[in-house]
Amino acid sequence: MPRRGLILQTRTHWLLLGLALLCSLVLFLYLLECAPQTDGNAPLPGIIGENYGKEYYQALLQEQEEHYQTRATSLKRQIAQLKQELQEMSEKMRSLQERKNIGANGIGYQGNKEQTPSDLLEFLHSQIDKAEVSIGAKLPSEYGVIPFESFTLMKVFQLEMGLTRHPEEKPVRKDKRDELVEVIEAGLEVINNPDEDDEQEDEDGPLGEKMIFNENDFIEGYYRTERDKGTQYELFFKKADLMEYRHVTLFRPFGPLMKVKSEMIDITRSIINIIVPLAERTEAFVQFMQNFRDVCIHQDKRIHLTVVYFGKEGLSKVKSILESVTSESNFHNYTLVSLNEEFNRGRGLNVGARAWDKGEVLMFFCDVDIYFSAEFLNSCRLNAEPGKKVFYPVVFSLYNPAIVYASQDVPPPVEQQLHAPRPVWNTTQDLNSRL
Repeated sequence: MPRRGLILQTRTHWLLLGLALLCSLVLFLYLLECAPQTDGNAPLPGIIGENYGKEYYQALLQEQEEHYQTRATSLKRQIAQLKQELQEMSEKMRSLQERKNIGANGIGYQGNKEQTPSDLLEFLHSQIDKAEVSIGAKLPSEYGVIPFESFTLMKVFQLEMGLTRHPEEKPVRKDKRDELVEVIEAGLEVINNPDEDDEQEDEDGPLGEKMIFNENDFIEGYYRTERDKGTQYELFFKKADLMEYRHVTLFRPFGPLMKVKSEMIDITRSIINIIVPLAERTEAFVQFMQNFRDVCIHQDKRIHLTVVYFGKEGLSKVKSILESVTSESNFHNYTLVSLNEEFNRGRGLNVGARAWDKGEVLMFFCDVDIYFSAEFLNSCRLNAEPGKKVFYPVVFSLYNPAIVYASQDVPPPVEQQLHAPRPVWNTTQDLNSRL
């Protein structure tokens, strides 16, 4: 019995061992069946729930590489720009230093012989700083103003010429001719070869070439001399086919010309408010409105008219004249202010100025018997500056016709008189002087 029991236990042991091996084999086959494939095209594990192939990671890597290449290119470009700007600044500083040395070495000064070139240049700049070309001056009255004289390519219009000389003449003295020629050439040099700090933009011609100004583009100039500082020159240039004017200010501080500024002036949007005080003189007003219609309405077209009328007599006729001009020319830019009081020109100008409420405007204080042209209106725009400068022209009628037209039997008509001597004097005065 013990032997049979031993045999039974041995069989049972081998049976269990065989079952264990069978289960192990089955489990091994199951694992082989469920194991992931090792093929190169098989999907790789990625984010949970998604399978990404090899192409995805290659594309992602290429995208990152392109991003860094773009960033590197941008940084290289910025470095190149900074190097270029640094080089330009260095060249500019070198050029300014050379120009400063040349200007100082070319200027003689009979004062202190021990002064260095830098001291001489500093002295000349101090002359500009002290002159009225840079800042205004408070004066006790209008008699303290230093007047300007005007000139063109061929003529000089003088103020202090007495009653025995023509106000318009060609420069007879060689030094005066050479002076004005030098000034015009210096102004052309400033315009055609501007510095980087000039307030003007480069303009191209119709074929794309650089626009060059010459002496034929010179319109007019003004100059005056401060006896203890130097001579100031205001020059205006204009191309025939352009609307903008070029304005150059030069100053001769008893030495070589020194540029003060060069700028472009756009007067296309500058409106002039012509203020006319009036009382009774309706016939003169009819003539004034005829010239106003021809010059302001048909040519300039940037004008507002303010009429300040004193009294009642003639007021209806003035209204009728204005209404007639409105109906004929479709002109509505006018204001009629009626004052039932005695005529006072200063009072009329003050009331007319305060009647304007449409913002900044250039005011032209005018009389009813003044005859002006469209060119004169542009001169007003060019020579007046808001808050800084006013323009005082001396009217033509101040000259003696017996001297102006001495070579003629009778004075020519008004239209032809405009081709004779023009207004010759104007002042630019700081408004703080309260003239």
